[in-house]
Amino acid sequence: MASQEPNYWIMKSEPDAYSITDLKKEVETLWDGIRNYQARNFMRSMEIGDKAFFYSF
Repeated sequence: MASQEPNYWIMKSEPDAYSITDLKKEVETLWDGIRNYQARNFMRSMEIGDKAFFYSF
């Protein structure tokens, strides 16, 4: 069951792996291949309606 208030997340990617330009083109994406277990678990707890700040450098 979705919570009333959205959670807020910070998402980071290396530009040569997946850039903000890629995200702008696709609008929505499947993010897989996460090797960090804690990051993977956080991503699994994300719900529709949550907000994320995406950056790459």
